[in-house]
Amino acid sequence: MTLLTGDHVVVVGGGSGFGLATARAAAEAGAAVTVISRTDAGVARALDQLPCGVEGFTASALEPAALRARFDDIGGFDHLVYTAADQPLAGPITTMAVDDVRRAFETRYFGALTTLGCAVGQVRRSITLTSGAASIRPRATSGVLASICGAMEALTRALAVELSPVRVNLVRPGFADTEMWAGLDEPTRAELFSQTARTNLVGHVGDPAEVARAYLYCLTSTYATGSIVTVDGGYALV
Repeated sequence: MTLLTGDHVVVVGGGSGFGLATARAAAEAGAAVTVISRTDAGVARALDQLPCGVEGFTASALEPAALRARFDDIGGFDHLVYTAADQPLAGPITTMAVDDVRRAFETRYFGALTTLGCAVGQVRRSITLTSGAASIRPRATSGVLASICGAMEALTRALAVELSPVRVNLVRPGFADTEMWAGLDEPTRAELFSQTARTNLVGHVGDPAEVARAYLYCLTSTYATGSIVTVDGGYALV
């Protein structure tokens, strides 16, 4: 694939999960790729798994000065992808402390805003953000996540208008086999994955590489802006 030959893609949250898979897909499509992760370990993991020539920087999306310095090092580039996320806060939203809910928004929403503020003058062609299937099919314990995802989707549409002609789109993934679930004990993880595979219309749990193709679409489709691309195995329909 040479869809992105000559383009430079920066992936914030590129040390694992959807970000790492998207960085790989972009590199395989011919792009020069830079990954940004909040930890040195995340950068090292990404560079160990990605093709030669990929660059990496350590910076947190919640630290504007450090992040702006990294973007100054990078200079102008073509596409920004934001996939950074923390473990979702689960539980009945009406009984949660409001401060805990505010903190849950930090990386996924305010981190994205911070990143955009640091990069908006340097990105030339497209921005792709991330939400999740909870925005359209929340469970009883996913009210916070649904709120964050809904906010990201509204933000995407607003930015598509505000930042035109730079295109702004969003990928809405469903449940996928990422490091997000590494903290579960193996029996719990196995049951969760088995139940999801049985429920999903496609009959399996999502792979980050499958979701990465949706990000690649957002990077390369020059007529798409303000779009929400759902890749959830049919989760929202059942």
